Amino acid sequence: QVQLVESGGGVVQPGGSLRLSCAASRILSGYFMGWYRQAPGKQREAVALIDGVGNTHYADSVKGRVAISRDDTKATMSLQMNDLKPEDSTIYYCSARLITKYYWGQGTQVAVSS
Repeated sequence: QVQLVESGGGVVQPGGSLRLSCAASRILSGYFMGWYRQAPGKQREAVALIDGVGNTHYADSVKGRVAISRDDTKATMSLQMNDLKPEDSTIYYCSARLITKYYWGQGTQVAVSS
């Protein structure tokens, strides 16, 4: 089993920055990891993904504004978010996947408002 705990969400003004962190219960080298978000009434979407060797993929809506990173020595993953927009407001989830098995955190709320 893998437990994931997110932190770093909060309220920020448009144009501001936040850094989300995800702490895993054990080392997840080899796992695909990522950040997802889900707005009310919408499907959960992948915001940023990173594989076991550091290859990354970003949703078009955040490309150029966010950066995902992982430290497998510390079992952590981060999402640096810059130039935040009101439409980025929602709950962000940390995820880890090994083949077809997904693990999810409880989520952290991000609110972008003036």
